[in-house]
Amino acid sequence: MSQVKENDTVKVHYTGKLTNGEVFDSSLEREPLEFTLGQGQLIPGFEKGMINMELNEKKTLNIPCAEAYGERREEMMQEVPKNQLPPEVKPEVGMGLVSQTPDGQEMRLTVAEVKEESIVVDANHPLAGQDLVFDIELLEIK
Repeated sequence: MSQVKENDTVKVHYTGKLTNGEVFDSSLEREPLEFTLGQGQLIPGFEKGMINMELNEKKTLNIPCAEAYGERREEMMQEVPKNQLPPEVKPEVGMGLVSQTPDGQEMRLTVAEVKEESIVVDANHPLAGQDLVFDIELLEIK
């Protein structure tokens, strides 16, 4: 039986959970996830966990944060004066914002704190600093 190897394109169903069991994402109610290993499309721990899986195999991956979205980094927090926000934006803690870097790339931010004259935004990935658990089922190897 064939096994998954580097550069294979695979289809999987998955459920992603935090270590406390809280589900943060799942493909079970939609199309399976299709990706090619070795292209950096997914977090490293997910790709490494797929290697040598066989068709229709089910597996649970325990992925430490270092192989997921990394540790939370304080330098990814930034204070921004409220007068730099569009006037229609009324910032609230937890609100998502999109900013553009000088080279034109979009950057997703989360409002971490609202002060009198400024807000503190967080550019860390929402799952940074978290160990993750994925239940996966290999559906296809191309």
